[in-house]
Amino acid sequence: MNVSDIMAIMAEMAPPHLAEDWDNAGLQFGDPQWPVNQVFVALEPTFAAVSAACEAGADMLITHHPLIFKPLKTINLSSPTGAVIERAASDRVAVFTAHTNLDSAGGGVNDVLCEKIGVKPLAPLCPARAEAQYKLVFFVPESHTAAMIQAVCQSPAGVIGNYTCCTFRSPGRGTFMPGPGADPYDGTPDELSEVPEVRMETNVAGTDLQQVIGHIQSHHPYETIPYDIYPLEALPSSQGLGRLASVEPPRELSELAGEMKAALGLDSVRFSGPGDLEIHRAAVCSGGGGGVINDFLASDAQVLISGDLRYHDAVNICEAGRAMIDIGHFASERLIVPVLAKRLEAACQKAGADVRVTAWEGESDPFNYL
Repeated sequence: MNVSDIMAIMAEMAPPHLAEDWDNAGLQFGDPQWPVNQVFVALEPTFAAVSAACEAGADMLITHHPLIFKPLKTINLSSPTGAVIERAASDRVAVFTAHTNLDSAGGGVNDVLCEKIGVKPLAPLCPARAEAQYKLVFFVPESHTAAMIQAVCQSPAGVIGNYTCCTFRSPGRGTFMPGPGADPYDGTPDELSEVPEVRMETNVAGTDLQQVIGHIQSHHPYETIPYDIYPLEALPSSQGLGRLASVEPPRELSELAGEMKAALGLDSVRFSGPGDLEIHRAAVCSGGGGGVINDFLASDAQVLISGDLRYHDAVNICEAGRAMIDIGHFASERLIVPVLAKRLEAACQKAGADVRVTAWEGESDPFNYL
């Protein structure tokens, strides 16, 4: 396998279109054609993480948080980011990030967090924008039906869930009159022709639309291909930031906070709101939850479980008659590392590649508690 192969597997687990607009997920450093025999997985792209990957002979480091978050004006090798880039370059270790797209994905960070703390995810707290989808309809002579189905199968079109090569066709009759300068596949210039044709249709992602049209045109027998494009209405997404989750059986806030502490092995948790508030619905957001507070307050959840919540966040939440449990940024996200490593190694094995994947154990919460 090479870096691009690993990136393709990661795109299945954390689709790039789920990343927030402000995010910088994807390949941070390296060459997509570099070979990969061993991968390290970590939460942060620190100098220690990339050094550990280099010393172990890894070819790729996958992290949750981006190495490059804001545009770099310079690459100063004495800066933390510059030092990571220099170390990665010296051993040709590619650095790749799956950030908010891994938070939002089904089975991603938020779902793993819900499972760990014992709540049942029901729906995304902030549903993701659905990737633009189109219905591409084109018309071919009956004799070329099989060839055009094959052309669709060779393109990114026709994907529905776990199925590929999805098309539908129906017979009909088409009319046309070639102009004086036309070179028709069938028919005579300036004469009306009527021929048996097949209407073929398939679905195409917006990002692939132009590529698919070009591919179909290159395999179509007509001088000018007749086709239509229909935008498809997106259904509510089952993926997105955060989760609305049921708490079964319902319990009091203080009891739930204690369970969070035990489940995550924490020294302490912070919570705000009446300790005896009965909780039967929770909003869960891995990482920093400050950006989803309005979504939480618009929901029917009684408590927000997240990290990096501020004093004024707590005041506003309590004023609204709700509650919050702050489990910390690190604790809410670090648990994805071993899960992702296991999934990635299994996916590589399924693809017939012998790629070792290691969950790096050398990082810890930067905060200490007395």
